[in-house]
Amino acid sequence: MKLEKYELKAGKQLEVFEFVSIGQNGKIPKIVQYTPTNYKDLYNLGFGDKNIETGEIDDTVISNNGDSEKVLATVVATLYAFIDKHKEALVYATGSTKSRTRLYRMGITKYLDEIREDFEIYGEIENGWEEFRKDVEYEAFLVKLKDN
Repeated sequence: MKLEKYELKAGKQLEVFEFVSIGQNGKIPKIVQYTPTNYKDLYNLGFGDKNIETGEIDDTVISNNGDSEKVLATVVATLYAFIDKHKEALVYATGSTKSRTRLYRMGITKYLDEIREDFEIYGEIENGWEEFRKDVEYEAFLVKLKDN
């Protein structure tokens, strides 16, 4: 994705990333976190505003900072960094609401050709997973590094 991105700060294991969204509503700290699950090599991608008091992700707030493309490109940059360190990882992502999941689907759809150059991407439907298709309403997404 050849879009402008925000500067990232990353933890040593490249599982937590922070950046600051700068837009019409000011400077908003963001967090991207890859959390291991009970399944081998499966990580949950968490993303949202950083709660200044707790330091945790708030994935329910709506920032509307006017920089969604740059934020999306920055989140994708974290995915590249994370997968580069965790080559066997499967990354699970879903929105905190149906409308957020739809927003993520729209972003994936817009850059699908570029995404598929490096990753395999799947969508979750009622009875399981399928290779991501445009115009299908998915409940969640699964991404892994393409086998070479």
